[in-house]
Amino acid sequence: MVANPIPHQRPYGRDELLADAIIHGGGIIAALAGGAYVLAHAQHTGGGKVAALVLYLVALVSMLGFSAAYNFTPASPAKWILRRFDHSAIYIMIAGTYTPLLMQLPSAALASALAAIVWGGALAGVIMKVLLPGRFDNLAIGIYLALGWVGIFAAKSFLGVLPLITMVLIAVGGFFYSAGVPFYLWERLKYQNAIWHAFVVTAAACQFTGIAWLYLG
Repeated sequence: MVANPIPHQRPYGRDELLADAIIHGGGIIAALAGGAYVLAHAQHTGGGKVAALVLYLVALVSMLGFSAAYNFTPASPAKWILRRFDHSAIYIMIAGTYTPLLMQLPSAALASALAAIVWGGALAGVIMKVLLPGRFDNLAIGIYLALGWVGIFAAKSFLGVLPLITMVLIAVGGFFYSAGVPFYLWERLKYQNAIWHAFVVTAAACQFTGIAWLYLG
């Protein structure tokens, strides 16, 4: 038997893996189907906004896909490599989620500043995860949360241009991401991993709906 190379991760039972697989599978199917629908109806919004949507959708599917690949690969050196992609994809997802929202801001200076912060932070996080795997994991959680909520400093500007339903759904999604963190850390809890991913998929669904509203509403 190959020793589990992932620090602090306990082995999951079949029932836990099945629950996690259902959550991942549902999330990936919904992201692909919903993303294709929104993209097909978003061509009227202009090239830049469509490009931002594509970037967001690629980030969303990549996060869910790498999460599934990592979580369902048996303990092995390959799993250790996939862990880097899984955790890196979260940074890209955060920045990718901001991108369609930033395209709505009338101030190019503010949009550029926020883009530099979220994409710069995401790139730094990816570098940390790729070059220093398994280290600074607690710091990484803090960076995820900080990047996710940095947009609150521009809330007034976003309120002026985004539909209220988009603002609410983005905030609710952020709440679900944040509220799931304790379950991510609570490794002894039965179905812990499935519960954590249920929070992630719920959060992603909320924010997807909010972004879709920009293109379909």
